[in-house]
Amino acid sequence: MSSKLQNLSSTFAENKYDGSNHSIGIVVAQWNQEITFALLDGARQALLDNGVTAEHITVIEVPGAFELPIGARMLLQSGSFDGIICLGCVIKGETKHDEYISNAVANGIMNLSLTSGKPVIFGLLTPNNHEQALERSGGKHGNKGTEASMTLLQMLEVKKNLKQPKKGIGFQNL
Repeated sequence: MSSKLQNLSSTFAENKYDGSNHSIGIVVAQWNQEITFALLDGARQALLDNGVTAEHITVIEVPGAFELPIGARMLLQSGSFDGIICLGCVIKGETKHDEYISNAVANGIMNLSLTSGKPVIFGLLTPNNHEQALERSGGKHGNKGTEASMTLLQMLEVKKNLKQPKKGIGFQNL
């Protein structure tokens, strides 16, 4: 279902996770700062609301969305983080730049997640215009930064449950 038809931020807000034992890295793009810093505010608040302490949230800024994967890699290489959230915004323009950047960022983030074994969350908005970006960074479609944090916390819960299986939480017995 498209996000135009639902506000996942409010759906995620109903779920609570114990983030008190986690250290989280956030990489945020400076390009489209009005949007990306609103995403950051939503992401940070969701982590705090779920028990992650402010001291265990580290934020680094990178110039643009294209640099999100390398910023995430730098955080992962420190060995200090349980997971990483990448936040950015690429607004469609008159050229295909948005497609190239978005695909490169998605591939980079996925590769980092798979090779590190740690969740690296894709929080990149790819709207058609500035208005759509505002709607998804705290407007009528919620805050995708909030959703990125909740996704990370859920993935950390899945990982924890795989180490200490509890039937029906985060996976199915096959």
